[in-house]
Amino acid sequence: MRLAPKRLLSLPSPRSLLLNPNPNRPLSSSSSSSSSSPAPNPDPNPSAGPRGLTPLEQQFANWVERLRPGFTGADVAAAVRAAADPDLALDLFRWASLRPGYRHPPEAYLAALSVAASSGRLAAAETLVSDVLSGACPVDLPLFNAAVRFCCSRPRLLPRAFDLFNKLRRSPGHRPSLDTYNLLLSALLRRIGRPPAAHAYLHAVRSLARHMKASGVVPDSLALNLIIKAHARCLDIDGALRVFSEMPLYGCDPNEFSYGYVVKALCEKGRVDKAMAFLREMRGKALVPTASVYMAAVSSLALERRFEEAVEVVLDMLGNGRAPDLLTYRTLLEEMCRGGRADDAFQLLDELSRRRGAMDRRTYSDLLEGLHWICQPVIADRTCSNDANAQD
Repeated sequence: MRLAPKRLLSLPSPRSLLLNPNPNRPLSSSSSSSSSSPAPNPDPNPSAGPRGLTPLEQQFANWVERLRPGFTGADVAAAVRAAADPDLALDLFRWASLRPGYRHPPEAYLAALSVAASSGRLAAAETLVSDVLSGACPVDLPLFNAAVRFCCSRPRLLPRAFDLFNKLRRSPGHRPSLDTYNLLLSALLRRIGRPPAAHAYLHAVRSLARHMKASGVVPDSLALNLIIKAHARCLDIDGALRVFSEMPLYGCDPNEFSYGYVVKALCEKGRVDKAMAFLREMRGKALVPTASVYMAAVSSLALERRFEEAVEVVLDMLGNGRAPDLLTYRTLLEEMCRGGRADDAFQLLDELSRRRGAMDRRTYSDLLEGLHWICQPVIADRTCSNDANAQD
């Protein structure tokens, strides 16, 4: 006995839903009773397609299409450098690192680190430096120098810069270059303030200088001046003079900065005679000191009561387009008053006030008021002595 097949329940098709948004109302009188069952409302805007790509997403898609399968690290580095937006460049770098069988070479890391550091993406740059330090790519001198430069620009990353330096120094076939040493010396010099805390950084400067000589790297004038400045700031005069005397051995002539660091340190140490000898030698070579070196020499000579030499230095300073500050003028003029040469101090102030570029009106008023205040006891003593002589 054959059984009649069961009748299947018919559901409305998607096309019928588009033609009739309300399934409860039949399209025609011939609609079956089964189409009267309720159905969810369709999209009110059925003609709208999928969301379009943003301009940045479209640029990313275009760059991905350019990087065909089998792309190299040079292709990735060129794409990262050519991308107009730094975020797009870093996204391309991350996308390429996820491709099977591909590993970023040093040139790709260098391009990404340059883009991240120059655009202010500091977190991304720190991540790249950490990857380089952990061995994500082979050791490469330009890449390590760029990483050291970034770490030296961030004070809290200075220890990581020395980690990069040590990794580069211990890698077979590689050694730090002169640029590496100059970057580290400059970063240490920014940390050196006043003794005794500065001596900890001076020890690091000496260690770098020893490593430089031991590795066969010949220092240039910049490196030697940085070492001299570090010793001078810590008032290690003997160390500064030793490096100063070694400059001709490396084919470097002392320049105005070399002399300036030595002269200023000698003045701060109280060795005025030797400081003036270096200053005269410097001027004999037509080298012009900076304003701070001039002012240190003037103040030291004034405190030693060597007023004629101090005035000569002031005039030489003004002749080279550099003017002392208020404190230097006050030190010289007030020491002249205390040394019994008040008339000379007033006369010098009057001459300097008439000289172009020496001081402004406010500086002149402050100095004149200070001289009157300092010279009041001297004027009173002179008045009393004159009265006593008149009574006699």
